[in-house]
Amino acid sequence: MDEMSKPIRFVATFVAGQETTFDDATVERALREAGATATRIDWLAPGVASDAFLAGEGNAAFRFRLHEALAGEPIDVVVQPVEGRRKALLVADMDSTMIEQECIDELADFAGIRDRISIITERAMAGELAFEAALQERVALLAGVTLEQIETLVARITLTPGARTLVATMRAHGAHTALVSGGFTQFTQPVAARIGFHEMRANRLEIADGALTGVVLAPIQGREGKRAALAEMREARGLSHGATLAIGDGANDLDMLREAGLGVAYHAKPKVAEAAHARIDHADLTALLYAQGYRREEFV
Repeated sequence: MDEMSKPIRFVATFVAGQETTFDDATVERALREAGATATRIDWLAPGVASDAFLAGEGNAAFRFRLHEALAGEPIDVVVQPVEGRRKALLVADMDSTMIEQECIDELADFAGIRDRISIITERAMAGELAFEAALQERVALLAGVTLEQIETLVARITLTPGARTLVATMRAHGAHTALVSGGFTQFTQPVAARIGFHEMRANRLEIADGALTGVVLAPIQGREGKRAALAEMREARGLSHGATLAIGDGANDLDMLREAGLGVAYHAKPKVAEAAHARIDHADLTALLYAQGYRREEFV
């Protein structure tokens, strides 16, 4: 049986980064260099996103070859089984994923110790430090930051391009959406409402006399907490493993990404990008809609 007559099992979704376009020739060349041939190419958004349906393999080795074939080009590619690609549950990290800031680093500005805290944050997100211990260490340094200062910071938060569209489109098609963060409820509550998530989960800070005491209240929502939240939401809705989508950028997201049917590393630290099922390095968050087979005209 030749390649074109085999049953279609996988789809490779190509998505251009900002101010970039591509064509069939780009897709065909990348697939050829990775050792595959498309049975059909379907454009989800002309010049911006396309599905290449594959009869051959879709394993990690093939995904690596395909990424290598696109090296140097601002184009992302997600390879997954065709069956079950549209998801019924989205679980998303917040800092540097759904928003463009790391809130704890921004809080450090008020304490005059941004550089000191940023170093700890970077090491924790890269997996060099245990998340829970690093969180407690950083929060202890923030004792005295006031709720008024936090409100000032909340007003400055900027959403990642595509955040609202991703959540609104999945909600419109029946999916449940949750913001699950290792950050703090003072930020996740307004951000979740602003983007349109159904629910949010995050850490709670101890407050006394209108200011932070430097204590994170137990239980701490860390790496395991994020994974457990996804599993709990999935089971509560009677969903299969494959019906879930998770996105994040840091080491504390890895277990959550692995728990999902499709775990996506978004503009992530190298160790996270290498370990996730898929990675988005160039495009905005609407890439996750294209990966599910949504056409541009279906976006909300």
